[in-house]
Amino acid sequence: MAEHEHGSMDIEPNEKTFEGFVKVAVRVAIFSIGVLIFLAIFNS
Repeated sequence: MAEHEHGSMDIEPNEKTFEGFVKVAVRVAIFSIGVLIFLAIFNS
């Protein structure tokens, strides 16, 4: 069985993926809040 060194894994791709996920989640949240405000203002 191969020996594993704690902290030796390259996590750069994981960090980039997570950063992209957070950006998309924030944009969707802002868009959703904008839609709710629009609906509240125009009483749709």
